[in-house]
Amino acid sequence: REREYGGGMPPVRGRTVILVDDGLATGATMRAAVLAIREQHPSRVVVAVPVGAWDTCQALRSDADDVVCLRTPEPFSAVGLWYRTFDQTTDEEVRTLLDAAARRHAVEH
Repeated sequence: REREYGGGMPPVRGRTVILVDDGLATGATMRAAVLAIREQHPSRVVVAVPVGAWDTCQALRSDADDVVCLRTPEPFSAVGLWYRTFDQTTDEEVRTLLDAAARRHAVEH
């Protein structure tokens, strides 16, 4: 995914990065994302999710500067259970959003 999406990301050095996901179960993917983005030296890394396992949201606080987890239901079984519709985001949708962000960044600078 990094090779496929990497070219469309604007530089993050010195900026606040907000990493958003549909939810956190184990948090392994989000933790990897936080650690990877830290290598680009942002000023802050914020994790934001609508729903997540309480212990996972708490554990991510050691990696991110802030964690916003709107709901931490108990018991927490799976992210998809907390959505009426849980469709996957396509690679094309991701590329379109990253390209739009890169264009906005180019205009700003």
